[in-house]
Amino acid sequence: MKSPVHRCRDVERQAAATAGYLQAEQRFPSPKHTSPGSPSSSSSSSMWFIRDACGIICAVITWMLVFYAEFVVLLVMLLPSKSLSYSIINGALFNSLGFLALASHFRAMCTDPGAVPKGNATKEYIESLQLKPGQVVYKCPKCCSIKPDRAHHCSVCKRCVRKMDHHCPWVNNCVGENNQKYFVLFTMYIALTSLHALVMVVFHFLYCFEDDWTKCSSFSPPVTVILLILLCFEALLFLIFTSVMFGTQVHSICTDETGIERLKGETGKWEKIPCWAAMTAAFGGPFSLSRCSPFSGLSCKRQPPEHVVVPQGEIIEEDVIEIPLS
Repeated sequence: MKSPVHRCRDVERQAAATAGYLQAEQRFPSPKHTSPGSPSSSSSSSMWFIRDACGIICAVITWMLVFYAEFVVLLVMLLPSKSLSYSIINGALFNSLGFLALASHFRAMCTDPGAVPKGNATKEYIESLQLKPGQVVYKCPKCCSIKPDRAHHCSVCKRCVRKMDHHCPWVNNCVGENNQKYFVLFTMYIALTSLHALVMVVFHFLYCFEDDWTKCSSFSPPVTVILLILLCFEALLFLIFTSVMFGTQVHSICTDETGIERLKGETGKWEKIPCWAAMTAAFGGPFSLSRCSPFSGLSCKRQPPEHVVVPQGEIIEEDVIEIPLS
């Protein structure tokens, strides 16, 4: 019978099909993590995707709801409108916000949130860290990795994630150090899209009440009313939900405290940075329009694949390792 140490090493080397997610050794290619201030530093040339059934269903539902709103706005409200300028301006604005929302969702879903390499809790790896005598490091017993400061284990991703805020099924990913910017942009653009849709629904109802219902839409009056009511309910629900999420994320960034740290009462265990410095670190640079773009950090240049070092040696059994004084 194999010991728990050998079993953990065997699990680390299993195929991705049995693990249910992409492991660090199996991503292609896997760039080195550079700094917390570079959201795309570890994801600009690698694909990250969590094979979780619930998360995939929620992500698909998110896209379907955006496409439903697109259908109602274009075919029910804008195309039958008598004002060409009204249709062009609102159509361009709504489609731009929707496109940015879906692009932000895709980046948040397919960006490595800051996963710690699995199976690196070995004596050789700890020695390579060149820690000072008396320092203490912690091993995650679930993924057999050395946990950096402020890293937490996600039971869905089955990885430890640096500065993990929470696991969001709507983006089928953890919100962590590398993809928090894209999650913030996703919530912001969904809230703006929902608000714009609500305003257009109100104006369209007023227009239809003043005019003939048969002329204000290409659909029959009962179908038009049902479609508008469903869109109004969807927009109002997501406006409230995403506005709250946007506010909590901005608050977490400004206070330099993640949601899971606040729930576990881990405040005060690290030196916090000012709000503006925290925003610069989360969004990857000084204030500019690129902060509002989900495409910042993308490059058309093909990056050469880097050699990924597979952890060598046996997994240590202790969960708390103290560097000896001598």
